Amino acid sequence: MGIFGFKSKNDEVLDHWISFADGFSLPPEEFYGAVEKELAARKVPSMEMSRVEYAEGGLLSDKRVYLRMIRERLAFDMCAAPFGTSYFFSCRTVYSPPQIRFWHIAVLLVFFYLVYCLLLKYLGLVYAIVALLALFLAVIETFRNAVALGLADLDNALMKSPVIGPIYERWFRKETYYRQDARLAYLNIVPAIIKELAESVTGAKGIKLVRQYERAPIFGELYKPVPPRKPEPEK
Repeated sequence: MGIFGFKSKNDEVLDHWISFADGFSLPPEEFYGAVEKELAARKVPSMEMSRVEYAEGGLLSDKRVYLRMIRERLAFDMCAAPFGTSYFFSCRTVYSPPQIRFWHIAVLLVFFYLVYCLLLKYLGLVYAIVALLALFLAVIETFRNAVALGLADLDNALMKSPVIGPIYERWFRKETYYRQDARLAYLNIVPAIIKELAESVTGAKGIKLVRQYERAPIFGELYKPVPPRKPEPEK
């Protein structure tokens, strides 16, 4: 369910809630459009949006259309749909961690070997080795400073690459305070907007939205919600 558009067994569901409204009806596309407009109005940056279909059961079962919103390796999958005489809204926040596979390394080794063979043909042994090392160091330096060099498009392209992406993220892309804060901001803002709109559209028809199930957001042990501190009694 991550950034490449398919589910992975390594995906982590960070947050999931579902709410029901009895006697309510609304075309899902209308609600999805309202979510997109609200996100645009609030200028929530750098999100890719699309409609995806998930089967209700097996391959031949009916499908439900979900609105998917992606930010780097965070994906928000929300659904608005009838369920019998009721109606439900659901939202899942999914994190797809980068996973380096053996074949990623193998592809890179083959690539550098082919480059070496080409350099060897035209430059000879010594200069081919020097040129290959220079290329290798230049690639590393570019990867480590892609954003600082003003190469935001390259950063996005590397993130989406099925071969280089995981290696780039795990070994070269710096994990900054801003990226951590931005990630947490998305975790809070996007589901909150969807909840507000669901309450608004049902409330406009005099129907109360009942939140049945909710899983609190967890991003590792570090990001468990912390209750507010109680004031100390006066002495």
